[in-house]
Amino acid sequence: MKRLMLAGVVSLFLSVVPASAQDVRYDFDKDKDFSKYKTYKWVAIKDAERPDELTAKQLMGAVDTVLASKGLTKTESETADLYIGYQTAISSEKEFTSYNTGWGYGPGWGGGWYGGGMSSTTTYGSTSTVYVGQLDLSMYDPAQKQLVWRGVASKTLDPKAKPEKKQKNIMKAVQKLLKNYPPQPKK
Repeated sequence: MKRLMLAGVVSLFLSVVPASAQDVRYDFDKDKDFSKYKTYKWVAIKDAERPDELTAKQLMGAVDTVLASKGLTKTESETADLYIGYQTAISSEKEFTSYNTGWGYGPGWGGGWYGGGMSSTTTYGSTSTVYVGQLDLSMYDPAQKQLVWRGVASKTLDPKAKPEKKQKNIMKAVQKLLKNYPPQPKK
């Protein structure tokens, strides 16, 4: 019975541990024809939180690469079809990790009919800080002065990550974020 209760407690703790996978959400104006957008220009979002210059360069480079693969061309012209801006946020969460040694023997290992067997378990736990970096990418139609597409990727930026891992996470997040861009027209 004690084992069952301990397993339940451990399961409860493990269920509240945040997943380490990147979380991606996006939304768009369903009335817009995204096939007409062929060029884009980077713009700064007023009062937006920005990362350091190296991270900003990596973010913009990743978006440029993915959008180029989808047929969009970057320009510096004021007549670009889309204006694209981004902002970032870094926060931290506490993560609790626990595990159970679960060694010993019990029913089925000689316990059963003979009055039970030896069993000993120990549960260990630890907490750590997990940095959650969020990227918010917004696309505006400058002619209409409207937001037409917005996406958010969480668990993307980690200020403590090594440069190679940071670049890999950024590229993975941007690819995932823009996977369904451009949105398919209504049928």
